[in-house]
Amino acid sequence: MSENVYDILLERGFIEQTTHEQEIKELLGKEKVTFYIGFDATADSLTAGHFLTVMAMMHMQRAGHRPIALLGGGTTMIGDPSGKSDMRTIMTKETIQHNADCFYKQLSHFIDFDNDKAIIANNADWLLNLNYVEFLREVGVHFSVNKMLTAECYKQRMEKGLTFFEFNYMIMQSYDFLKLNQLYGCSMQLGGNDQWSNILGGVDLIRRKEQKPAYGLTFKLLTTSEGIKMGKSMKGAVWLDPNKTTPYEFYQYWRNIEDVKVEECLGLLTFLPMDEVRRLGALQDAEINYAKDVLAYEITKLVHGEEEATKAREASKALFGGGMKSEDIPTTYYSEEQFTQGIDLITLMVDGGLAASRSDARRNIQQGGVTVNEVKVTEFDKVFTVGDMDSDGMLLIRKGKKAYHAYKIEA
Repeated sequence: MSENVYDILLERGFIEQTTHEQEIKELLGKEKVTFYIGFDATADSLTAGHFLTVMAMMHMQRAGHRPIALLGGGTTMIGDPSGKSDMRTIMTKETIQHNADCFYKQLSHFIDFDNDKAIIANNADWLLNLNYVEFLREVGVHFSVNKMLTAECYKQRMEKGLTFFEFNYMIMQSYDFLKLNQLYGCSMQLGGNDQWSNILGGVDLIRRKEQKPAYGLTFKLLTTSEGIKMGKSMKGAVWLDPNKTTPYEFYQYWRNIEDVKVEECLGLLTFLPMDEVRRLGALQDAEINYAKDVLAYEITKLVHGEEEATKAREASKALFGGGMKSEDIPTTYYSEEQFTQGIDLITLMVDGGLAASRSDARRNIQQGGVTVNEVKVTEFDKVFTVGDMDSDGMLLIRKGKKAYHAYKIEA
């Protein structure tokens, strides 16, 4: 094997915690390791938040190690209490299976599953038909309730009331690790740092029950400078599915991140050499916008392909360069009848995702932050018709400096 992937992950800023640092580094440097990362199938697409763990999987596979992507067909039926103040909505088996299928399709874009180079597994295979008494005898005996209650993931729920239903989550995730160890020789679990308690549970279970070495490693979570998880836009989550978050919107999300986060995101979410990452991260003032453009382009290229990344970049330049003509600007279509009757500005903004609510739209308009075809509009009850469209048959609304949306008559 070439350069130790542990050093690569460390230099690029992934590693937050390890169970046995020196042993993990030595192991990753000398042999092919089978490791797993879990994905609970709570939606029909992975998010920008998941992408960091996907990047780590890609680094590991490139270094010769074997990933297992574990789809949580079983655990999704419980819901992980980590980082949540409320219990998760219960989903049907059919919805969970559909979501898991979507995840596999997306992951296949990044991970090579051919010829046993990676494995896709689903914990529904062993969790849904468990014999409860047998499970308690085999697995439950290895868990101390006192120790579990000190875990960070449960502390946050204790005030509101932690159900026994959710209390089982750590034991089930630990059992996943044990099963993957038995089935595939999986010796390492990777995940976000909010999974630390659950990972420790699995490592401890394998070491106690199988008397075998097992290891855990967590990654830092992508957060804003205020500590809020990144990957959320005005419209909600930033999805990897182009039908849920268009390549243009995806590009714009990364193009508009905080200056202080550029170097970190370049290290974690692109394959650019670290010398280049540091050079771009050191740019100041107006020049940092060039670094943001590189970041947005590189991530969009990885997720949506070079063609879509180039189209998104050109659409962005058309807008910010004052050109205002591009087919790739996010667009909402209305019938000719609707535009003939007229549509008020607030409705346009809410429908196009430029405002979270009508009151949010009204506030932005009153503060002077909204233009229509580059003319500032301050009357929130203003109505637009076909006659207000430009020569291309388009209304272009801009909110602030960077949020744009086009409106056209459907063909």
